[in-house]
Amino acid sequence: MLQNRRVWLWFAPVLLLLGVVYIVPVLDVARLSFSDATLLRPVTDYGLQSYRDMLGGDSLGGILKTTGIFTFLNVLGLQLAGLGIALLLIHGEARRLRGMSVLKIIVLAAWVIPGVANGLIWQLLFSEAPFGAINSTLRLIGLAPVAWLSNPSNAMISAVIANIWQGTAFSMIVFYAARRAIDPVLYEAATVDGATPPAQFMFITIPQMRGALLVNTVIVTIQTLNTFDTILALTGGGPGRATEVLSLHIFNTVFYGYDLGGGSALAVILLAISMTLTLIYLRILMRRRPPT
Repeated sequence: MLQNRRVWLWFAPVLLLLGVVYIVPVLDVARLSFSDATLLRPVTDYGLQSYRDMLGGDSLGGILKTTGIFTFLNVLGLQLAGLGIALLLIHGEARRLRGMSVLKIIVLAAWVIPGVANGLIWQLLFSEAPFGAINSTLRLIGLAPVAWLSNPSNAMISAVIANIWQGTAFSMIVFYAARRAIDPVLYEAATVDGATPPAQFMFITIPQMRGALLVNTVIVTIQTLNTFDTILALTGGGPGRATEVLSLHIFNTVFYGYDLGGGSALAVILLAISMTLTLIYLRILMRRRPPT
């Protein structure tokens, strides 16, 4: 009992710091979500009006649908791109191929670029003006230019590409570390038994990396749900509202609509969505297989 008290004594400063840094702001946002606060005046009343206004808005349904599409495509793309690059690095290093370190640097360089800068870079690349790099390349090879940012469907694809390009590094790091931690004896034994590389991937690599898949899926989902800076710089949420995700809608509600209470209510809804998805991931990925 005395030892447990000493442990809690050592943890107390850390828990206090975490409480101040993380819990207090969340509680304050929850408080504001029940208020009529704006950026122009303080709270004068508390109630459920902010939730009624936000949930009853005509645009929220479309924004949630856009958020779902954007999040699904990004989580899928980030997982596949990160896993693919991680496996490429593992096999390249095993065969002592040159250029593996350069590949790591290139992928990590995209990760450290701020979201707004990332959006501006891809805005120049996707530009439909004569100087747009991608359309200029298409013209050189005899293909018609594409309306990357003015067409609603293409604008969503453009935003997904920009976000995957920047965020792949995190998934790569997680999967690279998880793959390196797998005991090589497992693959040696599978090779002796005649297992093909695809079979080894399905029955050794994926099961052994289940924990990494869970962690990466949860973090990538939360990061994607909170992404708005890249979209803000790339499309501004347009054309129309084709790329206005929930996080960007919160930004617009607070800083353009001056509605602090409504923005806080939307932030609480976004937090609830993130926690719900996390619980679903935990249930699916950590489900125990029945004994054979």
